[in-house]
Amino acid sequence: MPRHPFLRPLPAACLALLLAAPAWAHEPDTKGAPAMSAEDKAMMDAWQKAGAVGTQHRQLAEHFAGSWNTSQTMWMDPSKPPMKETGKDTTTAILGGRQLRTDFRSRFMGKPFQGLGYTGYDNVRGKYFSSWTDDMSTSTMMSWGDYDSATRTYTFKGEMADPMQGGGLMPVRETMRIVDKNHHVMEWFEQRDGKEVLSMRIEYARARR
Repeated sequence: MPRHPFLRPLPAACLALLLAAPAWAHEPDTKGAPAMSAEDKAMMDAWQKAGAVGTQHRQLAEHFAGSWNTSQTMWMDPSKPPMKETGKDTTTAILGGRQLRTDFRSRFMGKPFQGLGYTGYDNVRGKYFSSWTDDMSTSTMMSWGDYDSATRTYTFKGEMADPMQGGGLMPVRETMRIVDKNHHVMEWFEQRDGKEVLSMRIEYARARR
């Protein structure tokens, strides 16, 4: 089985330092610090920086964490009126605030619909990321993006395996525009006949307790 890149072995000295770090913060050093090479220190610093919770992670939680009522508009066929539905979104900060988990429930074409997504900011790549899977497929879609503070909009780009094209990859684009602390709007764009078209809009309103 291939190893996940984050599970590759660390030098023993570096791993020991990472595991022992919380204890050092509370206990006086009576035995002296373990010997650490410059390479081990550089690796430890790099991994700590990669896993640090920063401004981008806190901003994501501020914008999206919570319970939301949703209103969806979907354009499956441009020649026909759009389909409309409502739903519920619950987004929770996980892994110490490093990612957000989204649980989404609604209906699609008269049947219950359930989706699961993860959103975060990758310190190493310097990019936002989003993954999505739901009970209408057996795959997971991954996309990467940036945030424009001027328009308060996150933009993600990725590729989706299209079952109508034998699994051929179709470019997709998703925007998440922050209206205010209680509202945001998602728009989903697909490539059809070589042109980008809006195929779905979801409006989110924070659920009142």
